[in-house]
Amino acid sequence: MDDLIRQGLAILRGMWQRRWIGLGVAWIVAVGATIAVLRIPDKYEASARIFVDTQSVLKPLMAGIAVQPNIDQQIQMLSRTLISRPNVEKLMRMSDLDLGAKSKQAQDAMIDDLMGALKIQTTGRDNLYTLAYRDPRPEQAKRVVQALLSIFVESTLGGKRKDTDSAKKFIDDQIKVYEHKLDEAETRLKEFKLRNLEIAATEGKDHFGRMSDVSALLSQARLDLREAENSRDALRKQVVDDEPSLLPDSPNAAAAISTPQIDARIAALRSNIDTLLLRFTEEHPDVITTRRLIASLEEQKRQEIATRTRAAAASPSRSGSVAANPFAQQMKIAQAEADATVASLRTRVAEYETRYARLKEAAKRVPQIEAEFSQLNRDYGTHKKNYDSFVSRRESVEISGEMESTAGVADFRLIDPPRVSPQPVAPNRMLLLAGALLAAVAAGMFASFVVSQVWPTFFDSRALRDATGVPVLGSVSLIPNEARRRKQRRGLIGFLSGIAALLGSFGAGLLALFLLSSRAV
Repeated sequence: MDDLIRQGLAILRGMWQRRWIGLGVAWIVAVGATIAVLRIPDKYEASARIFVDTQSVLKPLMAGIAVQPNIDQQIQMLSRTLISRPNVEKLMRMSDLDLGAKSKQAQDAMIDDLMGALKIQTTGRDNLYTLAYRDPRPEQAKRVVQALLSIFVESTLGGKRKDTDSAKKFIDDQIKVYEHKLDEAETRLKEFKLRNLEIAATEGKDHFGRMSDVSALLSQARLDLREAENSRDALRKQVVDDEPSLLPDSPNAAAAISTPQIDARIAALRSNIDTLLLRFTEEHPDVITTRRLIASLEEQKRQEIATRTRAAAASPSRSGSVAANPFAQQMKIAQAEADATVASLRTRVAEYETRYARLKEAAKRVPQIEAEFSQLNRDYGTHKKNYDSFVSRRESVEISGEMESTAGVADFRLIDPPRVSPQPVAPNRMLLLAGALLAAVAAGMFASFVVSQVWPTFFDSRALRDATGVPVLGSVSLIPNEARRRKQRRGLIGFLSGIAALLGSFGAGLLALFLLSSRAV
């Protein structure tokens, strides 16, 4: 600890020994710093305050109908990104600052300076913004703030309109894409239904339900056929081999022959086919089957008439006995009708068997067809849902655009128009001069310290021995006389006078600046 104190005292004594050098350096630094401070040009600040009102009456009224972006967040983001290079270049053109740039390098330097000098301050959630700029020319500072204010408003409105147009264009493109996809899906669905028309559901029934219905109809037809065959066989047993002729002997016998049962069945089938044509086309299986049954019954009718005609021609002499035996004639008619009924039922059974076999064969493909149909429906449903969603969003975007053109994105209210401060706001010369004084004192002390270390002075034998490493045998003390003391006193007074003059000069300068600024105000 004693060594540290001794070393510190030795450094201070060395600095005191070189005090005149330190005083000179302090004066030089003080004069140079004062000249530099006084040469700094005055800067005037132009500022403007603007309030952005984002609350519109239409907002709550159009909730859920129009797209309502977060205008507050967009404006805050714009305020943070407004001072960009493209905007600053535009600002330079609007305020004629680019006229002073003679080269590309000068223009780039001016843009960098502007980006650092422009300021946009906000109070936060109140959407109150302050635009400020400092320049040595008051009118130039005002023009820059006015241009920055115009860019701020135009960027907000123009950017929003551009976003709306871009969103609408994107949605229109997507709608066209999904329209094409829907057309393709509908075409595939139509082709699928045409390929599998026989398996398509009818009256709410699936393929297996139709098989069940055809199976029931086939069973009923077989039962009716067995009943008709039994009835026909019973009639045959009652008819004797030598039954009289059933038809009268006349040239118009064929025209007089009647088949009431076959005619009734034909009339019923024709009525049924009229009903089917109201619901289906000519290609429907039921319509085709019914027409086939009608043709079969008509063929049976012609065969029956032909048979009776030939029988009458072969036994003309027995017509009288037939007419005399009406019971035998009725039995023959009943037997013919029973044969016709059996033939008709056999045709029906054959048709139902063919239809059931066709449905049974097609049933093997039903799972695959149903899976394919489900896939087609799923694809179509997805495309239809997306298409409807995009159409709805396009309507929302169009309504939003109309709302913006009617009510505007936001209401910009100029609270304080651009104005310039009457007095320069920078630089603060009083503070700079005080800093220059401190810098001069620090430079003088540092200079005396450096010189004392470069050209050291030893004040005792111990310091000399420590510095040289050579033993010191003795020392000779100096006893100052009266003349030397007077010289030391004059030197101390001169040093203190130099320090006082330095401090006094700075004090007088600060007082003069204060009086001038007060008088200007």
